[in-house]
Amino acid sequence: MILLLGFLIAAYLSGSQAENSFSQYWGKHIGLPYPPHWLVLKASPLSPHQVAMYMKLMEENELASHLHSFCKQANVVCSTNALVKKTTNNTTLPPIAQWNAAKVEYENIPYETPLSVASQGGLPYFRESMVKEGGFMHVPDLRDPMSYKSFLPRSLASKIPFSFSQIEELNNLFGVVDESKMDEYIQETLKICDKRPIRGDQCTCATSAEDLIDFVVKKLGHHVCLWNTESIEGSYEDVTIGSVKLIHGNLSEPPALCHSQPFPFQVYYCHVLPKVKVYVVDINARKTVNHAIMACHYDTSTWNPNHLAFKLLGFGPGLIEVCHWINENGVVWTKRLQIE
Repeated sequence: MILLLGFLIAAYLSGSQAENSFSQYWGKHIGLPYPPHWLVLKASPLSPHQVAMYMKLMEENELASHLHSFCKQANVVCSTNALVKKTTNNTTLPPIAQWNAAKVEYENIPYETPLSVASQGGLPYFRESMVKEGGFMHVPDLRDPMSYKSFLPRSLASKIPFSFSQIEELNNLFGVVDESKMDEYIQETLKICDKRPIRGDQCTCATSAEDLIDFVVKKLGHHVCLWNTESIEGSYEDVTIGSVKLIHGNLSEPPALCHSQPFPFQVYYCHVLPKVKVYVVDINARKTVNHAIMACHYDTSTWNPNHLAFKLLGFGPGLIEVCHWINENGVVWTKRLQIE
């Protein structure tokens, strides 16, 4: 009993240290008093002692023999088919939608992407005029495939192989088997992170909380606001649209959109795109009202003509605006023009 209590106290102190470290970094760089609770929960739970221990094991190529304890203590995914541990316990929802990853691909959408995806669970892309108060809409899957995973500390994340050319080394490190679902997710993420940005797009893949904050500060400055969809409620439902509120309409001040990527540890694909408006929309789902974030892109001139959005909506690059929801754990950062 005493030993168990000791483990619990150690785990609590470790988590508190991680949260304090993240909050301190936030406080030094972001002009907001506190980070949102859901983002704090993604801070690495590893203590400085554990970080040093696992760094040493990585340097000695011995991490594989301690993989189970590393994954458990770091709250990362280290198994072949570990997917939606906590997001699929709702059996009323079908498997994670295949097109979720496509939301961050504004150029290289496969030519054969079927239009039937729209009938499998809502429209992933739509026009701004389709979202009006009192109107109806079929909402797509808003879930993050692996919403529960944590960041790694920057010192550890920087040592992890992170390019498509190193995928074999990465899979070996995390015990991932070729052609497993996790292997597919890793490939998706690395392809997105390795690709060259389209014209006007400034992007990065943030592999640590510090990287995420640094990118936002570099692109937008210290005084920012952040916005995220409140929950996954409304996924796959025909919903009534409540209030639609514009929260960022300055097309000359591009926001930063950060999408949570399916990967063994928390990774964000962040990009700053020109001419984007951001709205908060009340989705009247069956269980509750979900305050969802909607981003509308007004400059689609550089998008691939075969982009799924154009297949669903008609027209082509530069001829229409294209909107989409911000998924679970996604976040939009906007510049705060007036310091309160």
